[in-house]
Amino acid sequence: MKGIPAVVLVSCLFAGSLALLAQGPAVPAPSSPAPAAPDMCAQVWIGRAGEFEQFLKTAAVSSLKEVPVGVTRPSRAYFAPGGLAESMAWKPLKPGIRNGFWESYRSEIAAYELDKLLELHMVPPTVEREVAREFGAAVLWTSPTRSFKELGGVPGQAGVPGPPSARVAGWTRQIVRAKMFDNLIANKDPNLGNWLVDGDWHLILIDHSRSFTTMKTMVHRMDNVDRGLWDRFRALDAATLQAAVGRWMGRSEQRAILERRDRMQQDIDRLVASRGDTVFLPEPAR
Repeated sequence: MKGIPAVVLVSCLFAGSLALLAQGPAVPAPSSPAPAAPDMCAQVWIGRAGEFEQFLKTAAVSSLKEVPVGVTRPSRAYFAPGGLAESMAWKPLKPGIRNGFWESYRSEIAAYELDKLLELHMVPPTVEREVAREFGAAVLWTSPTRSFKELGGVPGQAGVPGPPSARVAGWTRQIVRAKMFDNLIANKDPNLGNWLVDGDWHLILIDHSRSFTTMKTMVHRMDNVDRGLWDRFRALDAATLQAAVGRWMGRSEQRAILERRDRMQQDIDRLVASRGDTVFLPEPAR
């Protein structure tokens, strides 16, 4: 990690409703990392996304239970035992202004479709379906996971479990990639409850109903960049976005994605002018 002050990015400080991630102190290898669940990886959809999408669209819902957290008051919908998944988050948020924020279930689906296009693998499968005569977003319920809030704050800060030393570099890369994605989609709500960690230290991002407005400002300050993901950002154009997310947002929101990408380019150019190629994380070992 020579020349990268970015292991510090493991310390991500959230503040206020926008919850900006900020640079923090370097993260020591913890002596006692958080205990892992027996089935550690919650990213069960990787390589099987189509199967999970179809299941979420068609599986019968046996019961609905209100989720006690979250300002949008989602429900947890359970399927019959023995299926591909136990449950999903159900978010029938009609597009509109709520508590001063634009909210839409369509943004949840757009976030997943863009995640697929960018090969991010952090947003769980999300589809449109109808439940109880309402249309909404059906989001795969990822388990076993804990939110940053449930971990007691931000992993890597004093007193909060962090990854073992062998996982620190990969964890840092995930934090950088998540920040880049939030900036691209204008995610106004990356709070401690919306960033999830599984037992294998994979970062999972949920709750994107406030994303994809025409806002041009950056949600996070970028201190480092994942080059591979950035190359995929740069490859985005109007035709590609229309094909991937045109069903879920208008042309002005699609243009705003590209405008935010161009704003990110300006920020990266300034970082490179100041620090050279140390801005870019080293490529992971093959």
